[in-house]
Amino acid sequence: MSHVRIHPSILSADFARLGEELAAIETADAAHVDVMDNHFVPNLTWGPAVVERLREVSPVPFDVHLMIEDADRWAPRYAEIGCESVTFHAEAATAPIKLARELRSQGARAGMALRPATPVEPYLDLLPELDLLLVMTVEPGFGGQAFLDVTLPKLRRAAEAIRGSSARVALQVDGGISEATIERAAEAGADVFVAGSSVYGAADRAGAIEGLRGRAAAACGLGATR
Repeated sequence: MSHVRIHPSILSADFARLGEELAAIETADAAHVDVMDNHFVPNLTWGPAVVERLREVSPVPFDVHLMIEDADRWAPRYAEIGCESVTFHAEAATAPIKLARELRSQGARAGMALRPATPVEPYLDLLPELDLLLVMTVEPGFGGQAFLDVTLPKLRRAAEAIRGSSARVALQVDGGISEATIERAAEAGADVFVAGSSVYGAADRAGAIEGLRGRAAAACGLGATR
């Protein structure tokens, strides 16, 4: 049986205190690290040098989400520096199968992300090459956006395809995940949830993580243990 996993996004953390902010989510399953290049999305965050240093002090694994152009060139670098999971965008990869295999050869889990308007069907044959499929539930680029319910049918189709394949692929959602929306995403088939402001905006981060995990587990009948 699958387990619910909560990945707080440090995009919503205090950038001046990132080491402490990572320590505050030690009960999470991983930290979601958004890498943006101001080209693929209209925002700029950090690159490999900063991510490598943060990984050295983090108590939890790194789930890196690359919102960058030229993913084929840059994604393997994040696997090389020790990030446990590296997700590239289907819209930014020229050779996604080759890239996924390269990430796996470096010891990382290979993930592929889809923007809200990108259909999942053209990529279903790639499931055996992936460890994670990320369905964006907001337009990528900024935290704090409202959950897009229009993405739920796509999420359901992705979940059905995963269940019907022999591949063991986690289904992740990212964008607008809170106690008010996580149940809808879980019922649609997601089992990995990226939560930014709903965790880092709470005084009790561990409590927020457990609250989200419990709601998701109850909604889809999955185990809530890490």
